[in-house]
Amino acid sequence: MTRVWKWNRPVTVREVLEDLQQERTIAYTTVMTVLDNLHQKGWVRREAEGRAYRYEAVSTRAAYAAALMNDAWSQSDNPAAALVAFFGMMSEEQRQALQDAVRIVQGPETRQAPEAAEPRPAQPEQQENPGSAEGTTGR
Repeated sequence: MTRVWKWNRPVTVREVLEDLQQERTIAYTTVMTVLDNLHQKGWVRREAEGRAYRYEAVSTRAAYAAALMNDAWSQSDNPAAALVAFFGMMSEEQRQALQDAVRIVQGPETRQAPEAAEPRPAQPEQQENPGSAEGTTGR
């Protein structure tokens, strides 16, 4: 699957074979069997091209990883605890990627809400003494 996802296009057994043979010795029939098994499991679709097939991923690698995480999370008897434990295993880079993903999912309306909410606590001070609040905060 790594090759199929990496190339992001329909591939033949021969193409995968030649790429794998750069790393190790492997038989054509082994690659053909693996791609056929992936097809039977629904991970790839195939289309006949002459006497061979071209195989293409049914979903992206990211979608597959998300499905695995969702499946693992949904099997927990305590989803919140499972998330806390999962987040605890993350590197700083992974936590940053998670924060970025949450911002993307929330969309621009949600991202602007916290910024719009910041001036609100200062408003009562501004109403009591409008000149000093603006002058001291630099707003």
